[in-house]
Amino acid sequence: MTDQLRQLLESCIENGTETDLQVLNILLQGVQKRSERNSDSYVGELLHMERKIDNHTCEIVIPINPAIHNNLNIVHGGITATVLDTAMGSLANYILPEGFGAVTNQLNIHYIAPGIGDQLRCCAEIIHQGTKTVVISGEAFRSDGKKIAHATGTFFIIPK
Repeated sequence: MTDQLRQLLESCIENGTETDLQVLNILLQGVQKRSERNSDSYVGELLHMERKIDNHTCEIVIPINPAIHNNLNIVHGGITATVLDTAMGSLANYILPEGFGAVTNQLNIHYIAPGIGDQLRCCAEIIHQGTKTVVISGEAFRSDGKKIAHATGTFFIIPK
């Protein structure tokens, strides 16, 4: 595997555009951070997520870069959905007692404006906490403060 990976990296470095090399660097930094932190998820590290969480809210910020752009050079809607789902799911899991976890049951997103600028910030807050589900609201903002998406998510509570 090491020789095959080395050849692949060398080919990408030799033949890639400046943007390709920038994206490769961003992705490799994410893999390196996952390894250093011993994270159990690649998604957070590949997107360079920074998270703040308490009993009521969760905020995740990611840098906007070409690795997350769609063909219009704005943040891909799936990336916005992923960060919103992660913020809401992180909050749902944070508030649950030991031995329980939360998984997404339903995710509703309304896209409002394009994701442009330097960073994407997603905030989540609890709407309802029951014994079987948690309902959470989320909003995504670009670096100029404009809201780009509003979401709600329902999360099943399951034993781990």
